[in-house]
Amino acid sequence: MEPLKIVKLGECSRKEREILLKRSELDIDSVLPRVIKIVSDVRKGGDKVLLEYTERFDGVKLGADELRVSEGDFRSAYAQLDAATVKAIEGAAKAIKKFHLKQLPRGWRTQLAPGIKAGQLVRPLERVGIYVPGGLARYPSSLLMAAIPAKVAGVEQVIVCTPPGKDGKIAATVLVAARVAGVDAVFKVGGAQAIAAMAYGTETISKVDKIVGPGNVYIVAAKQVVASSVDIDFAAGPSEIFILADSSAEPRFIAADLVSQAEHDANAAAVLATTSQKLASKVQKLAREMVKENPRRRIVLKALAKYGRIVVARNLDDAIEFANAYAPEHLELMVKKPQVVLKRIKNAGSIFMGGFSPVAAGDLAVGPNHILPTCGVAKRRSGLSVLDFIRLPTVQELTKHGLKRVSGIAERLAEVEGLPGHAQSIRERFRGE
Repeated sequence: MEPLKIVKLGECSRKEREILLKRSELDIDSVLPRVIKIVSDVRKGGDKVLLEYTERFDGVKLGADELRVSEGDFRSAYAQLDAATVKAIEGAAKAIKKFHLKQLPRGWRTQLAPGIKAGQLVRPLERVGIYVPGGLARYPSSLLMAAIPAKVAGVEQVIVCTPPGKDGKIAATVLVAARVAGVDAVFKVGGAQAIAAMAYGTETISKVDKIVGPGNVYIVAAKQVVASSVDIDFAAGPSEIFILADSSAEPRFIAADLVSQAEHDANAAAVLATTSQKLASKVQKLAREMVKENPRRRIVLKALAKYGRIVVARNLDDAIEFANAYAPEHLELMVKKPQVVLKRIKNAGSIFMGGFSPVAAGDLAVGPNHILPTCGVAKRRSGLSVLDFIRLPTVQELTKHGLKRVSGIAERLAEVEGLPGHAQSIRERFRGE
């Protein structure tokens, strides 16, 4: 299939338009039976089963006392990294914390009427578990994005589960990121078995209240299996970038950004919607040249062939409408007046304004969260934030006079709903008057 095929939006049939909106979705049905068994086994067998699965799937034989990363492991991790890498992790962490502190809501109380006060409290979750993928790639930035908002929210205990390498160790970058983020414990366990351990607890790993973090189809399936026992975030599929551009945009920037997101995964999506046929042709040519120089070109080519498109719209209105229908994970606005277009954007996980706001910078160094909804889920929820780690219980305080003010409403509605005891509970307070 041709990478970055150019399509004219105005000439697309309804079916062709639906194909343009399609992205890779994680199909959990094929792995669900296996995942259910793993989760059930860990729930029943605890550490013993956890260690057996770690040996079977990761090829690492550990003892129960080796599941938790030791202080020595953390010291070794710092010794392995150069100062520039540690500084980069610390710099990213500082930016993430600064941004997420702005999200933290405050409790409040107000007088709704004489004798009637009500308000809202802010209470953090007690324990949160974070899953960090292993395998060929290591993502310390994703650990920072999950752990720091939890800590900002005030979560008492944040733990991380991540699969060990063949040497039985965790990547140094991940351990340093965990230490910088203030994680309380890191465990050498991955896959569906890690999700089960955090959901139900084992002799070594404490049960958590919520599990967050990206992962493959097994992780997504495991989260769904345990969702009745523990809160989860959302299923994040392969990375997506959607660039909305007019003739004022720099084609080199667009081409580079499309390629950069395609290198994540062979199922990643990279789409340009533009009003300029000339720009479309330039971007297509430049991107194909850039792919040749990319060390991950095989992955990039597959992604750009499967879910890479350049869509030429008749006008900016059509391009904006298509962007909102696509509801991308990452949306770049490379237009002459991005602030004007921004007002019309309804659906996107994270928005990047202008030619000097590439996704790569935003996801790694600016501060907003990069754990974002994919596959159109941005139509109904936003990315991970401090709000994912807090609860907002309400509080009410009525005086006798205040209760009297609302008693008629409450008693009448209680009677209408067939709840005489509710009405009686109010009348009792005024008996004898």
